[in-house]
Amino acid sequence: MSGFDFESIKILVVDDSRPMRSLISSFLIGFGVKDIYEAPDADAGYEKLCDLDPDIVITDWRMPPTDGIPLVERIRTDVDSPNPYLPIIMLTGFTELHRVKQARDAGVTAFLAKPVSAASLYKRLCNVIDDQRPFVRVGGFFGPDRRVPRRDKPYDGVERRRDN
Repeated sequence: MSGFDFESIKILVVDDSRPMRSLISSFLIGFGVKDIYEAPDADAGYEKLCDLDPDIVITDWRMPPTDGIPLVERIRTDVDSPNPYLPIIMLTGFTELHRVKQARDAGVTAFLAKPVSAASLYKRLCNVIDDQRPFVRVGGFFGPDRRVPRRDKPYDGVERRRDN
């Protein structure tokens, strides 16, 4: 796997499972990431985010006492958030369409289903670095603009804007 130089980026991995954090961190080390930080839950993750100002966050969905969705919403909307534009990858075993939409509507940049492989994580990292979408604030939402088509495949779903 090559193409990106990940040496200078800082990544925060937030997951309540120590083995999962270790797995993700080992993948990141294999990609060349030097600065990897870990947190066991969303509250600790937000504290580390404020202290370290990482370039990317990889977070699990389900983490007692506070899940990943509230973490994403806090990163995007809290007045004390150091970087509301931060790329966030949601890593989860919950892959039902309504859950993917819920993560998207919270402001997640990319979604990655468990079980995760090194190749799938690498692809998502490259995607969030390459695909710098503009951000929008609409009502209570702040996050990547989903109306902007990706370079390689334009959106053609039910919520697609019509050209008039």
